[in-house]
Amino acid sequence: MNLKHPSRRAFTLIEIMVAMAVFAMVIGAIYSSWVLLMRSTKVAKEVAAQAQRQRITLRTIEDALSSVQSFQASPQYYSFIVENGDSPVLSFASRVPEVFPRNGKFVNPNTDLDFNLRRLTFRLEPGTQGGKDLVLRQNPVLMDMDTDEKQYPLVLAENVLKFSVECWDTNKFNWVDEWDYTNVIPPMVRVNLVLANQFGGKANSPSDENSVTRVISIPSQTMPAFMQRPGGGVRPGFISR
Repeated sequence: MNLKHPSRRAFTLIEIMVAMAVFAMVIGAIYSSWVLLMRSTKVAKEVAAQAQRQRITLRTIEDALSSVQSFQASPQYYSFIVENGDSPVLSFASRVPEVFPRNGKFVNPNTDLDFNLRRLTFRLEPGTQGGKDLVLRQNPVLMDMDTDEKQYPLVLAENVLKFSVECWDTNKFNWVDEWDYTNVIPPMVRVNLVLANQFGGKANSPSDENSVTRVISIPSQTMPAFMQRPGGGVRPGFISR
């Protein structure tokens, strides 16, 4: 009696190699998708962080300009300075709001420390990463800047391609990039801030840049010199009734 065993078919070497190749392709596709997703997430986070940093920077400048103080009798303390070029500078005296960067250093109710009237200096300087940084230094109006502020200013924005300030000249009815009336507060200031792309590289086209321009209205006015004299408020030759 002959018993026939059922035939058994095994995988050939070629089939195994093809299966392994297909499996490797699937794994490679999954890995590539995962890497692309991680890169996209990183870029999105960097773009969001850059936009947030830009908003905070402009908001800080706007808050500072909204509280400008100036007295014609004391131009050495209250001058309004605007310089553009390779190392642009915006400097003025301001009674800053309660929520302002580094307020804890200058205002402390527990120690009767109250220097919310400070000179603020925004300046574009070479940064540690090879680009340029927009930094902020502060000092009380009647005091010199301490060593800590000189050496370690607050970095508001990194990789800044451009920082420019223009003032509205009521005599010319136009924007000017040089403010010669340092003892007078301009009615409006236009600030332009351009940051490098999110990869930190050099911008080769406008699409690689993140540019924001904001016009800031200044509600303050320069206090005339006669207002600071004894009995101020009465103009010379004017008799109050």
